[in-house]
Amino acid sequence: MDTGNLFFIVFMVFVIVMLSLDLGVFHKKDHVVGIKEAAIWTGIWIGLAMIFAIVIRFHAEWIHGMTMADFGSVAELNAYRKEMMSQFLAGYFLEESLSIDNIFVMIMIFASFGIKREYYHRVLFWGIFGAIVLRFIFIFALGALVSKFSWLLAIFGVILIYSGIKMFRNRGDEQIDTANHPVVRFATKHLNATSQSYGHDFFHRENGKLLITPLFIVLLVIEFSDIIFAVDSIPAVFSVSTDPVIVYTSNIFAIMGLRSLFFLLSDIADRFWLLHYGLGLLLCFIGVKMIGGEFLDWHISTLASLAVILGILVFSIVLSLIIRKPAADSKEPEGQLAEKN
Repeated sequence: MDTGNLFFIVFMVFVIVMLSLDLGVFHKKDHVVGIKEAAIWTGIWIGLAMIFAIVIRFHAEWIHGMTMADFGSVAELNAYRKEMMSQFLAGYFLEESLSIDNIFVMIMIFASFGIKREYYHRVLFWGIFGAIVLRFIFIFALGALVSKFSWLLAIFGVILIYSGIKMFRNRGDEQIDTANHPVVRFATKHLNATSQSYGHDFFHRENGKLLITPLFIVLLVIEFSDIIFAVDSIPAVFSVSTDPVIVYTSNIFAIMGLRSLFFLLSDIADRFWLLHYGLGLLLCFIGVKMIGGEFLDWHISTLASLAVILGILVFSIVLSLIIRKPAADSKEPEGQLAEKN
């Protein structure tokens, strides 16, 4: 078997095993995930991503079924391995950084719909599972298009700049109108939905009819928000690597650790109030980089891009801790589907 195919099979088996252990062993019973548990799992996922980066550093040629014969010298092979590792790390930290904004959205979704904290992990687990499948389709389809039409990167660059400017204009603390959300309207109109909650169940059978519960509707809203998020984040990762396998693996490691990062940040998210603007700046930087690379022949190395990504992330966090957030009137969520704690 080609080593490239074997590599991808092993990676997907690893993902399936980790997901099975997560829901079937470590989180078999519904419970509120505390900061300590979240911190441990966040560390585990970051550690696994770094181990994977080391594997790429010494065996990057496996990704595409290449051998030493495909390189002119050992020096060329080592240069290829280093570049692939740098692209993976840049893609991982970029996706992880942008995922934080998605976490803010998830916090608003759970709060607006009044979901009990012990059900958060179950909803996020299946939300991540859906994201893994959808991103596989999105990334490899986009990779095929970009390989044929490189000018698409410039178009995505414009979209990213627009998204970045929108982040500057929005405060990042908007409420969600649950009653008028498009997913809620679609589900209540076209699907057999019930307003009654049944614990952690997504479905309930009543009088022979299968009904979807409010928790499943929230899962659909989470998936919908991830699709919106992926429109920005995936093209952004293509700015540091056009290799679909590197883009996909860096994406998967980032979103697999998204749940634990959510629980780690959910209670202290307000303290990082400037991070929203930092991510807007990051999107603008990536957008300009993509446009400049296509039309002005700009070349910003992967390591330089990685330094900018980490620099903006760290600077935004530190500045958020130094500068106190201005007082603002809080708004109550509207039209909740589920009963609050």
